[in-house]
Amino acid sequence: MKLDILAVGSHPDDVELSCSGTIAKEVDRGKKVGILDLTRGEMGTRGTAETRDREAKNAAEILGVSVRENLEFSDAFFENNTSHQLEIIKVLRKYRPEIVLCNAVDDRHIDHGKGAKLVSDACFLSGLRKIETIHGRESQEAWRPKHVYHYIQWKNLKPDVVVDISGYMDKKMESVLAYKTQFYDENSKEPETPISSNNFLDSINYRARDLGRLINTEHAEGFTVERYPAVDSIFDLI
Repeated sequence: MKLDILAVGSHPDDVELSCSGTIAKEVDRGKKVGILDLTRGEMGTRGTAETRDREAKNAAEILGVSVRENLEFSDAFFENNTSHQLEIIKVLRKYRPEIVLCNAVDDRHIDHGKGAKLVSDACFLSGLRKIETIHGRESQEAWRPKHVYHYIQWKNLKPDVVVDISGYMDKKMESVLAYKTQFYDENSKEPETPISSNNFLDSINYRARDLGRLINTEHAEGFTVERYPAVDSIFDLI
């Protein structure tokens, strides 16, 4: 299967919180989208790796993505090294995405910035023919995505690209709330975390509304880029 977009998160729920409106919109447009989780989120305060597995599966079904995989790297302790890069390269060469969406370049959680650099480096290395990888029993051909975009997470980073997701906010929130163990629940007996408050849930909506306001739409999601985005005509900018 060839994907148009591969969205990568250090933890299950990173993608849903940050770029699921964009994903839902592109799926509706007929694009093939996949999600790759680097870890199972096993170090999270609330829930377990097993509950996160089920929640991630439910969220993927809500968004209608074509595939979701988990590399089962060690949550909080994975590194940007050869072995981890090679595992991501195998996935990139397997699905050959045109666009990769990945973690924020700078954020509160150390895994987010670390995951951003790991995935970015793997995207470059995946295009080097002399790096040999095997999927199944077959050698893989080199593949480098055309674009790597970093979504915005806890910190309010200034976006370079803003995507109109008007009409997809309900689907975004539905995918987020698939992670029942992680977010606000007045009946939960789990410990409080920075993302378990009702205010945090509200912040997802007001960030999307504020970005939408800035581009004269209802809701939007922002991304930072590694190189200048190019358009064929000035009229392609809306």
